[in-house]
Amino acid sequence: MIFPSPALSPGTGFYPLFLQETAMGLCLFINPIKGAGDDLPDVGDHAPGIAQIDHYDLSDIDLSPYAALMLPAHLDQRFFGTLTTKIEGFLADGGTLVFNGHVAWPMLPEFQTFVPLENQSLENLIIHRLADHPVFEGVDTHHLTFRRGVAGFYARGYNPPPKGAIALHGVGPDRLPCDWIYHRPEGGRILMHAGNDLWMYAGSEDSTARIVPQLCQWAGSGGRGQEAVS
Repeated sequence: MIFPSPALSPGTGFYPLFLQETAMGLCLFINPIKGAGDDLPDVGDHAPGIAQIDHYDLSDIDLSPYAALMLPAHLDQRFFGTLTTKIEGFLADGGTLVFNGHVAWPMLPEFQTFVPLENQSLENLIIHRLADHPVFEGVDTHHLTFRRGVAGFYARGYNPPPKGAIALHGVGPDRLPCDWIYHRPEGGRILMHAGNDLWMYAGSEDSTARIVPQLCQWAGSGGRGQEAVS
């Protein structure tokens, strides 16, 4: 189910009530900035029961009904940085944050600036599984490394993880942590992916098609009064 942005609410009082009664456990997807991500599949076609809003509506929307906040790689990071207090409150209340892309403007204490690969040879672009996780269950790392026969779509560097994070995938022979999961001592969890949106794999013809439904199931299952799945 896709909800309209707050700016499009009919103003009758129906929309907020409808949202609160039906949105518990939903993943809230933030649309990319205007003009970006037009080549991505509509995640709503592959993961029913999600919510989507326009990019800058994030400043106004009440996050309390949502289990997870899903950020696109095409994110206005300076804008997002103005919402740090709001996002930290969401996490402290048991929320899940899924971040895609390269951190250029560290917006949360757990974030550090993206480190690109020094050499983008084929060997350095190979993706290695470092730990099992429900989001990537049954996903072949060969299918992550190569997309349409080309390497480099998944990750070309990494966002350094905070101490205590668990690396899920590493890129290149040094297994640089391009995917990691962090359970914050203050509450909540962060799934970091240092590449294009994970939902670009929606509807794929190989094992990566598993990512979107598994991501939504996992992200919607943790916190907000529910038992978290690692």
